[in-house]
Amino acid sequence: MNAPGTLAIYIGAALAEIAGCFAVWAWMRQGASVLWLVPGLLSLAVFAWLLTLAPSDFAGRAYAAYGGVYIAASLLWLWLIEQQRPDTWDLTGAAICLIGAAVILLAPRVAGG
Repeated sequence: MNAPGTLAIYIGAALAEIAGCFAVWAWMRQGASVLWLVPGLLSLAVFAWLLTLAPSDFAGRAYAAYGGVYIAASLLWLWLIEQQRPDTWDLTGAAICLIGAAVILLAPRVAGG
């Protein structure tokens, strides 16, 4: 799979994870109905399934590269859903994490390495 395909998997996984975690957050912290847990748990299951599609021979490497995408997606959630604009430090940190994720994802690998 190519980098755009992998990025699409990571973006889908991030949205599913954030939505699932937000459902639990809404139930526990904002007094939402316990029924919020049903779509939340389903969303978290979709997140886990999507990460299994990431083209990596090692789960830890796939999860590490995904982390940068998750951080950027979380800041988009903050801005679009929670109506809180990320500040310069948020954006700088996300950029650093995305660079790190790109290094992990795109670095040439040698057999056994």
